[in-house]
Formats: sequence, structure tokens, C-alpha cells
Amino acid sequence: MYYTSCIILNFKMDKEKKLNELLASWEDTYKKGQLTLWIFLSLQDSKKYVEEIKDFVEKKSNGTITCEEQSLYRALRKYEHIEVLKHEPGKGNNGPDRKYYYLTELGKELFNRFVTRNITLFFSEEIQRLLKS
Repeated sequence: MYYTSCIILNFKMDKEKKLNELLASWEDTYKKGQLTLWIFLSLQDSKKYVEEIKDFVEKKSNGTITCEEQSLYRALRKYEHIEVLKHEPGKGNNGPDRKYYYLTELGKELFNRFVTRNITLFFSEEIQRLLKS
């Protein structure tokens, strides 16, 4: 009896460990692919500097998406290069001027098309039903 209980307990612990490892791996991959969405989302309502973008992403994702400022700068430079966002200088809080980033018209259109093709489908009745099961 004791031996059987230990086997069952080890199986449950192994299964839980495996699930946690798989979930962490999936979330890591998911997060890397989500940064663009969150950056664009943060710039929908106003111009922001890097720290504000970082704070927005972390707060609005309930802490599930975090990003290093260096990663943000790299992404923002890439998006500026392809002309989907720009920056303008602005006053900092008690410090040097900051770069305030904003979406260009091309960036806004790109974001809208992405959302239409990839996000709104999660609001269909069938997908909502599947997500709840």
C-alpha cells in the first residue's frame, strides 16, 4: 500500500513538474512574440518614452510580459527603421530630454490590420466556447 501511494504521488509530482516546465517554455516563446503587440498597444492613446512603454506593458499584462529597456530600444529602433513609428524629443522629469515614441499612420494601419486578422477572432462565439472548456 505504501509503495503504491509513493508511486502515485511521484507520478503526480512528475506530471506537475512536467506541466510547469512545458508551460514556462510555451509562455517564454509566447512572450517573445507578443512584445510588438504590447508596444503598439501602449502607443495607441498617447506618445510615450521607453520607461512608460515598459511600465504599460508590465502593468496591463498583469506582470506576465516583462521587457528589458535594452530590448525595447532595439525593437523601437527597428520599428523606426521600417517607418511604423517615430519619436520626438520632449522634456524629461527633472532630467535630460527624452524620446517620446508614437505610431505613424503606417503603424496605426498595420496595428489595426493585425488586430483585425489575429485578435478579433478570439471574440467569436466558437472560440470563446473553446477557451472556456
